[in-house]
Amino acid sequence: MKTLLLTGATGFVGSALLTHLCAHTQYEVRVATRSEPAADLAQTFKTFNVGDFSSSPDWGEALAGVDCVVHMAGRAHVMAREKDALSLFRRANTDATLELARHAIEKGVQRFVFISSIGVNGAYTPSTAFDETCPANPHADYAISKFEAEESLKALCDSHAMELVIIRPPLVYAAHAPGNFQRLLKLASTGVPLPFGGVRNSRSMVALENLVDFISLCMVHPRAANELFLVSDGIDISTPDLVRCIGRGMGRRIVMLTIPDPMMRLMASCIGKQNLYTQLCRSLTVNSTKARQLLGWIPPVTTEHALVQAGREYINARSIQS
Repeated sequence: MKTLLLTGATGFVGSALLTHLCAHTQYEVRVATRSEPAADLAQTFKTFNVGDFSSSPDWGEALAGVDCVVHMAGRAHVMAREKDALSLFRRANTDATLELARHAIEKGVQRFVFISSIGVNGAYTPSTAFDETCPANPHADYAISKFEAEESLKALCDSHAMELVIIRPPLVYAAHAPGNFQRLLKLASTGVPLPFGGVRNSRSMVALENLVDFISLCMVHPRAANELFLVSDGIDISTPDLVRCIGRGMGRRIVMLTIPDPMMRLMASCIGKQNLYTQLCRSLTVNSTKARQLLGWIPPVTTEHALVQAGREYINARSIQS
């Protein structure tokens, strides 16, 4: 039995990966945490409280005998009151990642799987879909820190035996997804008309179930070694169709208003939500052919099924809470 060390295990993707690994792999799973782990986590897995990842923690005991590290812990947001966002992102996402990788090499870890972001490629695709050959064009401080981590990891692993796998997912979605997808679920559940009737975009996304399945494959597949993957469901969808699928899961017909794109842009700018406009109204498509052809990966669920299920689970959870 091989041994895996997972960081970010209490996050949205990390907790789902833990559940998946328990059901589908023969790995002995260890979890590294920043603080004292919850009782249920500590009872189920061997946990190591290493403290703040950004403060040069002692990784020695956690990494002893580990074959593979899956690193998804990091910083995704900076509070408005915090200054120098790029510096904070670099400390958590670049420097801490490189420090962990150095310790992993010292301990003889065979493979390091790093969960990056499609933001490394850019905020949107004007024409052709992103693929692994596209030049990096990180659009925000978070994406810059992820790209710098990728480059540092490649330079480090090039001179050592540890294999590196980099995965750049686009929007990851499920009923309990954070961020803008959660806001979209909430809006759809209210029954108010939504302003997406005139949106003609195309978005690549990856269902949470598909992403954790792909990560687990990259942990073990020989041909994943030292490769970069852009991963998605493989089917692109417009924002109006996305909302309709969510609505079907909720048992509701979503009414959508047709608002001209220039007005949508102006409204988003006036309320300081330009990023939200980009994510909901512009196109961002990913060509994930490499994942399928090189590794033979087949996503377990389709986009339509996963979106309908997300809507259904969201409404059911709301019903239980009320």
